[in-house]
Amino acid sequence: MIVGVVRETKSDEYRVGLLPVGAQLLVQDGHTVLVEKGAGIGSGFEDQAYAKAGVKLVETAAEVWARSEMVIKVKEPQSEEIAMLRPDQILFCYFHFAAARELTEGCLKARIASVAYETLYDREHRLPLLTPMSEVAGKMAVQEGAKTLERPMKGRGILLGGVSGVAPADVVILGGGVVGTNAAWVAAGMGANVTIMDVNLDRLRQLDSMMPANVTGIYSDPYSVNDYVARCDLVIGAVLIPGRRAPSLITRQLVSRMRPGSVLVDVAIDQGGCAETSRPTTHREPTYTVDDVVHYCVTNMPGAVSRTSSQALCNATLPYARELARLSVDGFIAVDPGHAAALNTRGGKIANRAVAETFTDLPAAVKG
Repeated sequence: MIVGVVRETKSDEYRVGLLPVGAQLLVQDGHTVLVEKGAGIGSGFEDQAYAKAGVKLVETAAEVWARSEMVIKVKEPQSEEIAMLRPDQILFCYFHFAAARELTEGCLKARIASVAYETLYDREHRLPLLTPMSEVAGKMAVQEGAKTLERPMKGRGILLGGVSGVAPADVVILGGGVVGTNAAWVAAGMGANVTIMDVNLDRLRQLDSMMPANVTGIYSDPYSVNDYVARCDLVIGAVLIPGRRAPSLITRQLVSRMRPGSVLVDVAIDQGGCAETSRPTTHREPTYTVDDVVHYCVTNMPGAVSRTSSQALCNATLPYARELARLSVDGFIAVDPGHAAALNTRGGKIANRAVAETFTDLPAAVKG
C-alpha cells in the first residue's frame, strides 16, 4: 500500500501523524511511504530522519494526497484538504464528527473511508488511541487553567495552590475518565482543593482509593453541578461519550452565576463542549469571556506540546496503522467490533452508530 503523511494545517497544530521509526517499520512491512517535506519539523523530527527511514520525501501535500491509498494524520482534514480527498482513500486520524457537520458532509461527499482514532476500542472497551492525548489534555488543562486564573489573563488573580495563610483555589472537574483523572492529579499536586464529579459510582470509589486527601469525589447530578461549579475558581470539562456530542452540563444561566474572573477549561470542546457558552478557540487566541467567566476552549490542546504529544500518540497508533495498511479496511474492521467501531464513514455513508444517531438526516450504513 502507498501510505502518506502530510504536514498538519490546522491552526497552531505542530504534531505529526507518523514518527520516523514508524515510517521505517511500514517500509519494512513492504509499503511505500510518502512524507511531505517539513511534516515533522513542528515536533522536532527533521526530513533527514525520515529519509534515513526509507521514505520518499515529496514537495507538496497535494502530491501526497494524490498518490496515497492511505493517509495518516493527527487532526481532521481541513477544508483545503477535503477538496483533495479521493473515493475509497483511507484516512486514519482524529475526526470528532459529532461536533462537525460540515466535516461529516465533506467526508461523505468525498466517499473516503474515515478510520477514527477516537472511536476505536480494545477488548477491555478502552479507547487506546484517545487515551494518550487525553492524558496530555488533562494535565495541560490544569496548567492552562492556572495561568488563565492570573489577573493579566482576566482571571481572579488566584494562585492555584495558595500560600501559607491563604486558601488554595477550588477546582471542579466534570468527568472522572482519563482527562479528569490526570487533571485531578496535577491540580492536587499543585495544592488546589479539588472536586471530581462523575455519574459512575464505581469509578468514584476507585478515585477515592487512589487520590490524595485534597481530592473529593462527588456524584454528578444537576443540583451538585450547579452548586459546585457556581462556587469554584476553575472548572475543567472532561466529559466524554465516545462518538457522540458532549452533554451540555453547564448552562448559560450557571455561567452567569459563577465567580467573576473564574475560568472554564472545556476539554470536551472537540465533541462540541460541555457548556452552552463554549465555542472552539485556537492557541493563538485561546480565551474569551462570557459574563466575566474566562473560557479556554482550544480544540487541539496537545498540539502545543507537540514533541511529547507526537511521541505518545504514535506509540499508540503505530500498531493499528501497520494493521490497517496490511489488512486494508475490510480486513481491519473484521478483526473485532472495536476495530469496526473505528470506521466512521465509507462509500458516502456513515458507518458508526453514534455518529449516525447524531446526523439522522445524512445517509448511513447503520441504523441510527
